[in-house]
Amino acid sequence: GCRSLPARMAMHCANARRVAEFLAAHPAVERVNWPGLPAHPQHAVAARQMRDFGGMLSVEVRGGREAALATAGKLRLFTNATSLGGCESLVEHRASVEGPRPFSPQNLLRLSVGLEHPDDLVADLEQALR
Repeated sequence: GCRSLPARMAMHCANARRVAEFLAAHPAVERVNWPGLPAHPQHAVAARQMRDFGGMLSVEVRGGREAALATAGKLRLFTNATSLGGCESLVEHRASVEGPRPFSPQNLLRLSVGLEHPDDLVADLEQALR
């Protein structure tokens, strides 16, 4: 409900930060799109406009579509779903849901980072990226 929204958003943001930092350092990852990372091209703008950087991010996996789909398929805590901002962590292969002419990169996975323990989320991603 609305009374717990500030606490939940703080947790979403903190968990997303942990996940984004892990992914940005992983050799199987080409790129992490999350404005909270100092290397993000719009980080300075986001830092001026936002209190925190949210729980949504995307990651581009090395190896193209097959590698991204394989990674998503190995995840245990992240549920494959098209949704935003729930309490549970979600993953979506964006190009697969965009129709016959997708505009998202084929190696892109969108993550909605939930309220699970960040160590568990990182461990899940780590095993899926092997």
